[in-house]
Amino acid sequence: MKSFSIVVPVYYNEQNLPDTVPQLLALAGEFSGYRLELVFVDDGSGDRSLEILLDFQAKYPETIKVVKLTRNFGSMSAIQAGFTVATGDCVGMISADLQDPPELFLEMLDHWEKGTKAVFAIRQDREEPFLQKMFSNTYYSLVRNYAVPGYPDGGFDFFLIDRQIVAEINRIREKNTNLMTLIYWLGFKPIMIPYVRRARTKGKSRWTLRKKMKLFVDTFVAFTFFPIRTLSVIGFIVALISFGYGAFILLYWFFFSIEVKGWVPTMLIITFTTGLQMTMLGVLGEYLWRTLDEVRGRPNFVIDQVYDHSGISSEPPQE
Repeated sequence: MKSFSIVVPVYYNEQNLPDTVPQLLALAGEFSGYRLELVFVDDGSGDRSLEILLDFQAKYPETIKVVKLTRNFGSMSAIQAGFTVATGDCVGMISADLQDPPELFLEMLDHWEKGTKAVFAIRQDREEPFLQKMFSNTYYSLVRNYAVPGYPDGGFDFFLIDRQIVAEINRIREKNTNLMTLIYWLGFKPIMIPYVRRARTKGKSRWTLRKKMKLFVDTFVAFTFFPIRTLSVIGFIVALISFGYGAFILLYWFFFSIEVKGWVPTMLIITFTTGLQMTMLGVLGEYLWRTLDEVRGRPNFVIDQVYDHSGISSEPPQE
């Protein structure tokens, strides 16, 4: 019998889980000929999320696995941890807040049965505030135009992938990255299913502006040299203008004995070039500290315990 795993990262979702877990369990009756495996990854939640998950795991030990990380490593690392534990022939990913419709997995699984190794649910629209939608649309537009050509306009974090892709992600284990962009970057031709993302009805989102900005920077540093190349071009242009202006001042002073004046222009040039240099150093710093982070070789996540039908273990299964 084939198996289908669903990975669910969990972070402060105690209000959502009593609804989310039963809805995912109900999918088992829809997947004829498949064994359903639910892998919940507790990413260092400080509420009752883990307690609720363990209660469900005790009731459905053959279906539910609970992965407890030692601390909060971030949603991307939590998904990667889930991938190392999931054993399905294909693996899906869905958020714990039920903004994505779990029943869409049925259509995804049908495409997988026909040979498609990657099926993405693309957010055609979202029931969210205007500013949040604007931020998301701008982000995905920039990714599509400057980082990963052809990337879906609405983006995706609700998907189904083949075991082969899971094995590639587990092998790469890249840090400070956008996992969904990495999956797309691998080059497996996906099927894209449009849907409308629902508004969150319970709990408070932990997807803060700071985390969004980090994801934005991670995506552009990991998948394109556009930022640093742009600054190189700007630096070259500014250097040419500076040399030209310097030559102009020198010639006027030497041939026409014109007194060089202009405290205001001088200060404008100094402040502009200084600000530009600081920006360049900041961009270089982003690349450098990520390189340092990779060289250190620290793991993306640390699994404390895995709760499944066989009991409690501290080591995920090996690929």
